[in-house]
Amino acid sequence: MISFAELRLSAPVLQALEDVGYEKPSPIQEQAIPPLLEGRDVIGQAQTGSGKTAAFGLPMVEYVDPDLHAVQALVLTPTRELCIQVTQALRTYGLRKGIDVVAVFGGAPIRTQQAQLSAGGHIVVGTVGRVLDLISRHSLVLTDCRYVVLDEADEMLDLGFLEDVERILALTPNSRQTALFSATMPPPIRKLADGYLYDPVLVKVQADTLTVDTVEQFQVEVKAQDKQEKLVEVLRAERPDQAIVFVRTKVRCEQLYRRLRDQGMNVKALHGDMSQGARDGVMLGFKSGRVPILVATDVAARGLDISTVTHVINFDVPTSPDVYVHRIGRTGRVGRSGRAVTFVEPRQRKELAAIEKHIKTGIAPWIEGAKVAPSPVPDRPRRHSKPHVSARNGGADVRLVAAGGRADGLRVRDVVHAVTSAARLDGEAVRDVKVLQRFAFFSVPADEADRVVEAIDGLQVNGIALRVAPVPA
Repeated sequence: MISFAELRLSAPVLQALEDVGYEKPSPIQEQAIPPLLEGRDVIGQAQTGSGKTAAFGLPMVEYVDPDLHAVQALVLTPTRELCIQVTQALRTYGLRKGIDVVAVFGGAPIRTQQAQLSAGGHIVVGTVGRVLDLISRHSLVLTDCRYVVLDEADEMLDLGFLEDVERILALTPNSRQTALFSATMPPPIRKLADGYLYDPVLVKVQADTLTVDTVEQFQVEVKAQDKQEKLVEVLRAERPDQAIVFVRTKVRCEQLYRRLRDQGMNVKALHGDMSQGARDGVMLGFKSGRVPILVATDVAARGLDISTVTHVINFDVPTSPDVYVHRIGRTGRVGRSGRAVTFVEPRQRKELAAIEKHIKTGIAPWIEGAKVAPSPVPDRPRRHSKPHVSARNGGADVRLVAAGGRADGLRVRDVVHAVTSAARLDGEAVRDVKVLQRFAFFSVPADEADRVVEAIDGLQVNGIALRVAPVPA
């Protein structure tokens, strides 16, 4: 890996990076910074957390002339949260050059932002609506703006902002340099890039934090009319510490929120029709851990980067394999494992097959207590994937007994979960579970029995230490 100095960044910028402790460029920075410094247009496909702000921000800071009192660069963001985040980063990068960065977004007094623009502003970071508003009031003039960045363009698409984005681009000089960054590349975004970027360099990087290797993935085939009931069942069985339930629409988001709330669950909704204050409150509650379940649209959840999310549930099949990877990357963070459950209607088998092919991993059927490792996807078409361990593994079962039963609050699901979690055995291989008053019995494949006993003997479940042994012949 090369250094920031080898990317031909100036001394003030290198010093700013040293001030904040940046040591080596990330892959997106290493690939995007050189063409941007050369003046090329760039399309960057990268996920949140990959370092894309520095990838476009460092060349931007190099480009701006602090002695020219005009808006020379513009970053368009879909949300207020991202606007603030990008502004803070750019101020850090440009501090030693004396570059002024102004943030403009809805939900804050427009007169204050007008005053900031009048006082200076070399770089403007703004949400689409507020930028247009300020342009219409002649407070934001873009005639000298020759560096434009569209950040998280796919989110702008989801929010319906692309037409407004095009209006803004039309007000900037034709000779501008343009960079477009997006986690996914649906057709409308590709069309936008084709229309407004000149001979762009394509940079595509998958963030390490979004690898599927740390996420156990499951599918639930369910009819559309049964999905809400199934969701309640899955949540009660999985008992997540923190879960995000992804839906496609704002209407569905509200429906599910009410259904789960009526079931007595501690849940909140997050979607674009909520006021900014309400969204901030929900995000704060979820980030602090006070709210364990969040029902959200993709757009609204973009500002969430939380390492404690244990579960992602795709109530609606994602619109593309890239969106699937982006969603499930919300769990299994920072060395932790996570679980993802995707609801699939019978008519959506093709979409699931496309996802499996993309991630090169089979998605196993979910049952209560199921625990599997990812399995490879064969080249030939198939109806569904299978867990690694079959129910009987081709051999006889061994009956085990555990000291602990109903009197201790032990349930069937607790036994299955203990075996699948500690011994990493597929839930279908734990058979004939019976929980009596003081003891619990269950069967596992004979060739796994010794490993299961070793893994769960002494394991704390519901406050008791399980003592496990084979049932005497």
